[in-house]
Amino acid sequence: MIPFIFSGIIMSSFQKFVFVFGLGVLGSVTNAMAATASCPDVLKHSFKRLQDEAPQDLCQYSGKVALVVNTASYCGFTNQYEGLEGLYAKYQSKGLVVLGFPSNDFGKQEPGDSKQIADFCFNTYGVKFPMFAKSSVKGADVNPLHAALIKATGSTPKWNFHKYLIDRQGKVLAAYPSDTAPNDKKLVADIEKALAQ
Repeated sequence: MIPFIFSGIIMSSFQKFVFVFGLGVLGSVTNAMAATASCPDVLKHSFKRLQDEAPQDLCQYSGKVALVVNTASYCGFTNQYEGLEGLYAKYQSKGLVVLGFPSNDFGKQEPGDSKQIADFCFNTYGVKFPMFAKSSVKGADVNPLHAALIKATGSTPKWNFHKYLIDRQGKVLAAYPSDTAPNDKKLVADIEKALAQ
């Protein structure tokens, strides 16, 4: 066994492992703390992932342009999933993330459980952008992200597929009503402008 010398102290292999492992853990904790510290307030929330209900920290999207959309499977606007996935596919490499929040708030058009919603989104529209477990986007039970978005814009979702655009620094730039299609010229221009900054 070859000893390891650190600042004049001779360490065994086991002590070396513990020391190096400890440095790694400390580095990971420091990085996590730095990421949280640099995370904008609007993203300081955790939601369950739709597919498996694993907790997801929205701070992982810090530094990206985010388009937040409340969705439903049985709505006249449900075909917007296709356009939203198209936006995500086109601009993901440039820093765009689309965040889907299924909600049963409007017309009871999202009655299913997480598995049913996930299967529908993927099998019908090939949705690959991040989706979260069903929650409320208005009223007394509004989820905390939407509460922050409503406060920032003064715009409460009136129906499914209401959209909010957040820039890389976490500033909420705009809200778009449900009938704003994903390929709407102004929405696309706003996204491209935010991505360029």
